[in-house]
Parts: sequence; C-alpha cells; structure tokens
Amino acid sequence: MKHITVIGTGYVGLVNGAGLADFGNLVICCDIDARKIEMLNHGQIPIYEPGLEEVVERNVSTGRLSFTTDLDQAISRSEVIYIAVGTPQGANGEADISAVMSVAERIGKNLTEYKVICTKSTVPIGTGKKIIAAIKTKVDVTDFDYVSNPEFLREGAAIKDFLWPDRVVIGAESERAFKIMRDVYRPLFINETPVIQTNIVTAETIKYASNAFLALKISYINEIANLCEAVGGDIHQVARAMGLDGRISSKFLHPGPGYGGSCFPKDTNALVTMAETAGVCISTVKAAISANDIQKQRMVNKLRKLVGGSFDGKQIAVLGLSFKPQTDDVRDSASIVMLEALEREGALIRAYDPVAVESMRKKFPEIDYYDNWETAIAGAEAVVIMTEWNEFRGMDLEDLGKRLSKKIILDTRNIFRPMELKRLGFIFDNVGRLTELI
Repeated sequence: MKHITVIGTGYVGLVNGAGLADFGNLVICCDIDARKIEMLNHGQIPIYEPGLEEVVERNVSTGRLSFTTDLDQAISRSEVIYIAVGTPQGANGEADISAVMSVAERIGKNLTEYKVICTKSTVPIGTGKKIIAAIKTKVDVTDFDYVSNPEFLREGAAIKDFLWPDRVVIGAESERAFKIMRDVYRPLFINETPVIQTNIVTAETIKYASNAFLALKISYINEIANLCEAVGGDIHQVARAMGLDGRISSKFLHPGPGYGGSCFPKDTNALVTMAETAGVCISTVKAAISANDIQKQRMVNKLRKLVGGSFDGKQIAVLGLSFKPQTDDVRDSASIVMLEALEREGALIRAYDPVAVESMRKKFPEIDYYDNWETAIAGAEAVVIMTEWNEFRGMDLEDLGKRLSKKIILDTRNIFRPMELKRLGFIFDNVGRLTELI
C-alpha cells in the first residue's frame, strides 16, 4: 500500500485515482477547481463514465479515496505524486503543457523528502526532462525520481481498462522508482499483467505511437469503405475477412464518420509536430489526419445529396452527439462538423443524444435539443445517425419511418441492414455497404 496524490480530477485523474485506491492504495485526488471537489465530496461524479461512480463510492466508503483542494498538504502526505492535468492542443499543433509545468514547479516547492513524481497526462516526448529540471529549480533536496506512466483508457470502458489493462508502461531511470511503481500496481503484477519497464523517453513515445497507430487504422478502413462504394464492394465483408488475419485483428476496423475524442485528434497532430521538430517526416500519420478530416466532410456531402442538394429550411434530426457511445465527450466529434454545416446552410436542426446533450449545447446553444429520439425525429425530413448508441441500434425502423415526414436516413455507423431499409422504402446511404446484401 502506498500513499498517493493524484493532481487533476478530470477524466484521466479521477479514473486513475479511483483505480489506484481500488488496488488498495491510500489516494488523495486534488484539484484547484473547488466546485469539482465539492461535487466529489458530495458523491457527485462530474464526468460520465460507466462504472466510475461505483468505484469512487466503494473506495470513499473504505477511507482509501479522498478529495481536496489543498495541493501543498496533499503533496507532503504522499510517497507517489501523479500529474494528471490537461494537455490540450495548442495553436501550433503541439500539446500545451503549461498546466503540467505549473504543477511540477508546485511539487518542487513542497518536496522535503524522497518522492516519486509520476506523469499520467499525455505529454510530448521529452517533457520528462523539462519536469525534472523544473522541480530541481524549486527544491534544495534533489533526491526524487521521475516516472512516465502513460494511460491507455478508452472512454466508455475506462474502469475496465484501468483495472484489467492490456499492459502497464513504466518509464524510469532508477531501480528504486521501478520498485515503488511495482508496489503501486502490485495486484496487476500478481495477475501477471504485462509490465513494460523502459526509460522515460521510450515510455512517452509508446503513448503517442499507440494512439497514432489506432487512428491510422480507422482512417485506413474508412478509405477502403469509400473505395467499396466506388467499385461495388461491401466494407463489412472486407473488414471481417481482414480481421480474421491475426497480423491485422478486427479491432478498429469499423468504418464510420471519422475519429474524434480527446486523444486521437490531439495526439496525432502533436506527434507530427514533434517529428517535424526532430527533423523526421511521419507521412503516414499526416495522411491519417487528412483522411479523417475528409471523411467527416464526406458525411456532410452524403446527407446534402440525400435531401436534394440543399439543407436550407429543411428539418434534419441528428441522433448521436458524442464522438463514441458510453461517453458524454463531444470533443472533435464528427457530429460537430455535421452540425456546423447544417447550421451554416440554414437547416432546422433537431438533436438528441442519451448523455451528451448538455456537452454539445455549450457549442451549439441555438439548436433544438430533445429528451428522446422519438420526439427529435418527429416531422423531420431526414435523420442522420452519428453515434452508435445501443438505443439507436434497437430502433424500430418501421416506427422511425412513420415519424419522419420523408423517409430519408444517413447511417454513418452502419447500424441498420441495408436490405431492411430498402424493403421499408427508405432513401438512405451508409459507409461502404451494398444494398443487395442480406
């Protein structure tokens, strides 16, 4: 059992803190946002993540997890300090690490004995050296270790990913630090979870390389789906056959409107910028970024064609606002590109999402939002499915058609069978599927 402080109670910090407490550690989650800490102290979770509330509640009740705004005291009471603050994309394409560096300086001011400083935030390659230098300028005692411990959490499945990860990456420069981190993650060692022990720069690189590869895979299958549309192939059969090859696997071979979220768009752009700074051209990642932007616009063009070439004055229902199901995160969601085009071109937008309405309302306050899909589509001339929520998968297509003024549907997630849409008389489009296949 270790005494741990996690600085930052956003998505990464809160999941990390709750998970570490569930491993048996004593964890203090700290944040400068007093409102957020007050919510947590009253049992309210400020983000939507399935299973997180139960893990937080369980560990608060046992006394292993607590929340505070007193950063200085939290640092002094802990053996291991995690930095888990945001690193948004800056104007130059690089990750903005100003919050990380501010926290590093604050840690340095409060170091009075040996501690391990561990970064969970996604930071550019080489940030570890900057953090070490920042801490050293603020402290006389330089006996500390720095660790890069990147996270690999999928929004919507973050609790599972933390408690039962595919691997744990620990980047450090001393055996003392490795030993302490092995103690922190002791349950995972007992379960023989693969643990990669490497140096700091390699650990930082692993994070970016992993996310960029997955983004690449998504962009690739989307482009193959577009090819299927042009030549008469069916992307579901293509992807299934590809996925049966063990060298490829079926994961992330699901065509759609383009990737989004807090990680892939930011991390791919940051990786390209870092590579260019180092004099290296990563043309494959550049191509993935470009393909993703094109894919999002392609969905807009598909919908415009379906409704006769113009959105002006037409009532369009948009179902699904989050970038993926099981999250309220709308950052870089393909829905944003769709809504921007509809709003710009004079459509009357009717939007619904099971959990992300309030998140999207902050970006598009003038849009009409609804509490369920039935009222959202009532009287609309067309409906577009942007997120593959199970709620939408279970929709009765015959009922859906009766509620629309015109039976027009764009299924960007391929959740409906083309033959069924055809049988019911829909005018429709999807991503790379044949209408003739059952």
